[in-house]
This record gives sequence, structure tokens and C-alpha cells, in this order.
Amino acid sequence: MTFSSLGLAPALLNAITETGYSTPTAIQTAAIPPALRGADVLGQAQTGSGKTAAFALPLLNALLAAGRPASGTRKLYALVLAPTRELAAQVGETLRGLASHLPVPVKVSVAFGGVSINPQMMALRGGADIMVATPGRLLDLVDHNALKLDGASVLVLDEADKLLDMGFADEIARIMALLPARRQNLFFSATFPPAVQALAGKLLHEPVRVATQDVEEHTPDITQRAIEVDQAQRTSLLRILIKEEKWRQVLVFVATKYASEHVADKLRRGGVEAEAFHGDFSQGARTSVLNDFREGKLKVLVATDVAARGIDIAQLPVVVNYDLPRSPADYTHRIGRTGRAGASGLAVSFIAPDAEQHFRLIEKRQNVRVPRERLPGFEPTAEAKSLPPGANDGTGGIKGKRKSKKDKLREAAAKSPAN
Repeated sequence: MTFSSLGLAPALLNAITETGYSTPTAIQTAAIPPALRGADVLGQAQTGSGKTAAFALPLLNALLAAGRPASGTRKLYALVLAPTRELAAQVGETLRGLASHLPVPVKVSVAFGGVSINPQMMALRGGADIMVATPGRLLDLVDHNALKLDGASVLVLDEADKLLDMGFADEIARIMALLPARRQNLFFSATFPPAVQALAGKLLHEPVRVATQDVEEHTPDITQRAIEVDQAQRTSLLRILIKEEKWRQVLVFVATKYASEHVADKLRRGGVEAEAFHGDFSQGARTSVLNDFREGKLKVLVATDVAARGIDIAQLPVVVNYDLPRSPADYTHRIGRTGRAGASGLAVSFIAPDAEQHFRLIEKRQNVRVPRERLPGFEPTAEAKSLPPGANDGTGGIKGKRKSKKDKLREAAAKSPAN
């Protein structure tokens, strides 16, 4: 299969060649033709599968066919929603890179929180053809009258599962109310939990579904390891693995901002170049750290899930789950940072005794079994305990098992003397 067989305009095919794309991936082959026809698309797209181009190329093809004015006010054609600033920036970079080789001018604007809104408002003077944004900052721009959504023809939800998991459901509902009822919807998600399925049911009209088989054909070559170790020994074990196994670059996932700083500091004291990466970083600091990591100046990046979303590091060899993720879906996203674009990768998980049950749940949902390892000098001193459903497993709990606010209020009311 070639890009020329997908129905793209000749000028866009030239841009594809200039940008360095060779052959379409499975998600691109499946999603681009129906998107070009104007159909709604529901695509399951794992990290590294090429999903950005799967929606970027149809958007640019439509703008190319319509022709764009060289100057003057532009009417918004497409809105792309992304869960994090890193992913929004990455999508914007892809769109701009392709658009730079087109014979007609296409204006792509990118907006996200954590930085001043003023430059983003200035960039929207004269409008934009494509708007890439995180939900909260998009609504800020609308509230400042910097952008109107009522004329958009296409809505793209990129990594929809993470948009909902990060608590953007209310913002998405507000945005939907501002968009025209008649529009094309392109909906991409790595996983399809019930909340994502419900949202797809509301938004999409007779969508073309990209078969799961297409995702499986491009399953990354990722070796998974699970090492049993006490929590107190994890940093020492990480340092030894980095040095003895000669890992040139490692993305380490932790549960909290504090852990990000703490682990990075201990690694530096042990002679390993490491930096923390979490949501409290300014945009300038985030960009600087990511650039150092991409360029190989930094060996280890210790990140939280929210901060790491959207990170795209070519040929990243190793991912470490220092803390296990709360959900199996997050596990999929984490290990998908490695083994991209045909390369092989390694995903290592540290399994403390009180986290064994939670990892078994992850294995069950992933339909895999990862052999447990015990390394000399780091054998756990306690044995794994069988925990009842919903019990705290030492990793922040199993997603979906925490008491809701309503449950807590009912318990408090039941204990009240009035009852």
C-alpha cells in the first residue's frame, strides 16, 4: 500500500515525500479514505502507530481542495483536542511540517495552558484554519472572544481515553455545545473503556470503525520484565540496572510529583544524569528538559503520567514502571513509549510485594503473563499478600474501586446520631 493509493491530492503527496514519510501505517491506511469521504471515523490507535498523520492528512487535503486566502480573516475549519500540552505541540508540529510544503497557505494555531494566554490570542488574530488545543485553554480563548467554534467543519479527539481519564469530560461537553451540530468527527483512542464508548456513541454518526486487527498488526516489539523488589530498594535497583545493562536512555514512571523529584535527586547523587518531569514545571522548563532528553544530554527522565503524555522520543529503548499505574489502560500508554516505528523496546516493572495483586489485574486485562524475576541482592523481604477486591495495593489503588464522594456522604449520614 502507498500513500498515492489512498486518494490524497498530488500536492499533498509531494508534501508527504518532502516530510520523509515512506509508506502508510495500518491506521493511516484504514482511516484516511473514509475521512476523505467525510465520514465519521472511530479509530483504535496505539502510541506510535501513526495516528497523527491519519487525521492530519485528510484535514490538509480538504483545505488544499478548498484553497486558502493568502491573507485576511480565516474561518476555522478543524478543531483538534489533545489531553496535554506536549501532545498538542507535537500534533501542531506535524501539521505545520506538512503544510509548509503545500502550494496554498494553511494557518495552524496551537494553544495550551501553563503559559501566558496573550501570545496565543495574538496568534489567532486573522483566524486560523486548524486549531490544536487542550480543552481548558481552548475554552479560555473562547471566553476571551479570541476564537469562535460555531463554523468548524471537523472535530478531532486525539487520545480520547486520556482526555476523559484526566477529567476533561465537563470541558468537552461545553466545547460540544459551541460546535455546529453538523460536522465530521474523527475520534482516536488507544483503549476503549466504557466512558470512551459512551462518548463515541453520543458524538459519532454511523462511524467507520478501524478494526482492532489493524492495531494488532503493528503491535510494537516490546519485551516486558517484572522484577520483584521491596519499595525501599527500587531506586538502588534502578541505578544498578542502568549501569550494568548499559541503558543509554530511560523514561521512568512514578506516581507523584514528589516521587519524581525524589527519585531523580537520588539518581543524580548516585552518578546518573537524571531530571524530574511533572505538571508543576513551567513551559520553558518542560521544553528545556525534553530537548535535553531527546538530544541524549540527559540519560533518565523521571516523570508522572500526566506530564509524560504526548512525549515522543524516537528510538526510546527503555521504559521503567517504578510505580505501577493505576489502570491497565495507563500501563498500555506507558509501555507504548518504547518499541515505536518498528524498533524494539524494553518495559520493566518493579513489583513490590503489596503490588503483586494489582499487577496481576494489569496482566489479566492485557492478556499477558510476565515472568517474575528476583535479582541477587534485591530479593524482597516480604511475600506478596492476597488482597481483597478494592483494597489499597500500595500504588494508589485500583482504578474504579475508590469510594465516591456520594458513598462517603452516605457513610457519614449513617454514622450521624440523628440516625
